Amino acid sequence: MRALVQRVLEVSVKVDGNVVGSCDQGLLVLICAMRGDTDAQAQKLAIKLSKLRIFEDGAGKMNLSVRDIGGSALVVSQFTLAAETKGNRPGFSNAADPETGKELYQAFTDHLANTGVPVQTGIFGADMKVSLINDGPVTIWIDTDN
Repeated sequence: MRALVQRVLEVSVKVDGNVVGSCDQGLLVLICAMRGDTDAQAQKLAIKLSKLRIFEDGAGKMNLSVRDIGGSALVVSQFTLAAETKGNRPGFSNAADPETGKELYQAFTDHLANTGVPVQTGIFGADMKVSLINDGPVTIWIDTDN
């Protein structure tokens, strides 16, 4: 699986003008299931993100996880993270098929919630509008093994 993780002060996602998910301080997780990904990878990634120390401690060092600060996560599906950009038009053949992608997206959000991180979501496959205040900015790209 592939994730783009942003440390945020606040984030929300709208579908058809309605807020369907939001959180205050925590993580925006843009997530993409890649061809060949499994539930085990979704679980591994969720555990990693729950422990990822990207929030500042009292000394200003990135030493705390989203759980440590009592934060939450907004998870948004984004198949475009699978883009291949050899030419001028991106290709998405490395993305999981939509059915598998949706299953792994849901599995990832369930696994993340099971780590103790409160989770909000967008709507899989919808045209979503994401608004955020990136804190830092801190943005991290994570790939699991395919």
